[in-house]
Amino acid sequence: MAIGIGLMGFGAIARKHLATVRAFGDAEIVGVLDPSPQALAAAAAEGLRGFRDAAAFFASPGLDAVIVATPNQLHEAGAVACIERGLPVLIEKPVADRVAAGERIVALQQKFGTPVLVGHHRRHNPIIAAAREIVRSGRIGKVTAVAGLTLFLKPDDYFDVAWRREAGGGPVLINLIHDIDDLRFICGEIVAIEAMTSSARRGFPVEDTAAVIARLENGAIATLVVSDAVPAPWSWEMSSRENAIYPQHGENCCLIAGTEGSLTVPRLELWRYPGKRGWFEPLSCEKIAVAPAEPFGRQFAHFLDVIQGRAAPLVTPEDALCTLEATLAVARAASQARSRVELA
Repeated sequence: MAIGIGLMGFGAIARKHLATVRAFGDAEIVGVLDPSPQALAAAAAEGLRGFRDAAAFFASPGLDAVIVATPNQLHEAGAVACIERGLPVLIEKPVADRVAAGERIVALQQKFGTPVLVGHHRRHNPIIAAAREIVRSGRIGKVTAVAGLTLFLKPDDYFDVAWRREAGGGPVLINLIHDIDDLRFICGEIVAIEAMTSSARRGFPVEDTAAVIARLENGAIATLVVSDAVPAPWSWEMSSRENAIYPQHGENCCLIAGTEGSLTVPRLELWRYPGKRGWFEPLSCEKIAVAPAEPFGRQFAHFLDVIQGRAAPLVTPEDALCTLEATLAVARAASQARSRVELA
């Protein structure tokens, strides 16, 4: 019997989940919850049963688990409703829009024991998994420095949606959160953040550019730069071949440097000295091969295992809350000038 999945929200990311679920013969969408008539009409066009009322949605026959794909500020309410009903839930990233909301999800999950997976889908990409293994195994020695770029151009009509021009709708919480999660997953926990943000290119209330310096628990220093206002190929979306809707340019977007070697991501080039060490000596480059795999599908396959008790969630609410805290710290750090040196 197919596992019945409910969708909360029916925007762009929910429709990606729909396509993923339909690729699995042992799962099906049994209902969509969304207050928007346009969204419900779109769901009906896909042959799905739509609900505006939460009670009716949760009473859907055959409902075994839920994917929360609503706007960020609704993640808390959707997750809580599922947890309290004992329904395994996949929450799209971020786990919530506020730390307090994330803490409530964590507390309720611990109280009820309902399985909760958070959708930081890149962790299911074999490239990210391989990078983590290389770094955590010590093949590049002790991580010393990390440089990450997330640079691309969102088209003008992207901002026709009002919330994308307001605080919380910019590239820090929408895009950089992925890179912060990658950094934590591959290299270790973040213990301090310094940052600057700018809205000078578009002039919206929300940032269009940010630069972050992060100190890791292991003593490494990472720099992350994000902008959604520039034509550039240096981002995960345009480098990793993860999503076919983006043109691919094959550039690296992250460099991880250690005491014994350095690693590029996503190309997974491992640079080391084959013999004598030092900047006068030539480096060798080893290309690490990984079999490509679509991470959304791998994430959903993992969610099915979580639903059926065959696996513990790869990304727990506690883990995702750490990523949210670090991401929200970017805005807080950018608003504090205590450690900033102003140059005339």
